[in-house]
Amino acid sequence: MNTNLSSFFIFLAVFGLLGVCHGQLRMHFYEESCPHAEEIVKEIIWNRVACNSTLPAKFLRMHFHDCFVRGCDGSVLIDSTPNNLAEKAAIPNLSLAGFDIIDEVKTELEKTCPGIVSCADIVALAARDSVSYQFQRPIWDVLTGRRDGIISSESEALANIPSPSFNFTTLKQSFANKSLSVHDLVVLSGGHTIGVGHCNFFSNRLYNFTGKNDENDVDPSLNSTYATFLKTQCKSLSNNVTTVPMDLGSPLSFDNNYFNILKQNEGLFQSDAALLTDGEATYNVNELLNSQNFFTEFAQSIMRMGAIQVLTGSSGEIRKKCSVVNP
Repeated sequence: MNTNLSSFFIFLAVFGLLGVCHGQLRMHFYEESCPHAEEIVKEIIWNRVACNSTLPAKFLRMHFHDCFVRGCDGSVLIDSTPNNLAEKAAIPNLSLAGFDIIDEVKTELEKTCPGIVSCADIVALAARDSVSYQFQRPIWDVLTGRRDGIISSESEALANIPSPSFNFTTLKQSFANKSLSVHDLVVLSGGHTIGVGHCNFFSNRLYNFTGKNDENDVDPSLNSTYATFLKTQCKSLSNNVTTVPMDLGSPLSFDNNYFNILKQNEGLFQSDAALLTDGEATYNVNELLNSQNFFTEFAQSIMRMGAIQVLTGSSGEIRKKCSVVNP
């Protein structure tokens, strides 16, 4: 792994990817206005991950869910009010976690540089720093300069966050709506190498899949041995509490093992299995069986994701508190 990562960093340097800009985002945006901002984020995130190895998956998912709704604008952090159901209230977001740590980071940054660092940038940095803790160095660049959105809507979250039950056509369109390619879709799906899935998001593959009222009616695209194991964990369609690691072999290690298990028909969700139903996507899956390819491509795809519909310049605001729009 270390050899692959070393080669990966050489690749970034040679091809100039360490200094790219996406629109008005750029490296070290806070260099003058809050020079220690990124170090403050990293220190808090690393301290928390050191005590809780499940956090990288949580922050990676938070970043993804933030960017797919109104762009990467921190709107996923906003609390609902009596007059507005926010993104947090949407079913896909009910299992998000780590908001308290984002608040902790924001509080520290507000002490150091009041009104300077956006919550949107904190989410992007927290995702990178938490995943990178395993390697003790950053494994992708985060361009900064995002500003915070002022709108957060449950219905928009439901309409924009890809469902784990999507087929390939729907997945492809969902990503295309955000200017992301099939290649990006496959690469970013590799994030499922860490974290867990709740039974209720995949147990329809285990029971009565085609509607025959037969408890042995399992999704035929699912490895039968794996399906038998999953049934021991998720004993009914109604179980919405139990979780199962998405990558049983190395659930806490950020690596390319997701693509190995996918090829064995052990992708947990229908949306995972869907990647093998398209020729272009399958080609990309095969390319990512190479560890170095995965790290290189993930670094680029997540930077593209992190630039979706960003607010920059004078758009949006810099929230004083991440869970509340400024008065």
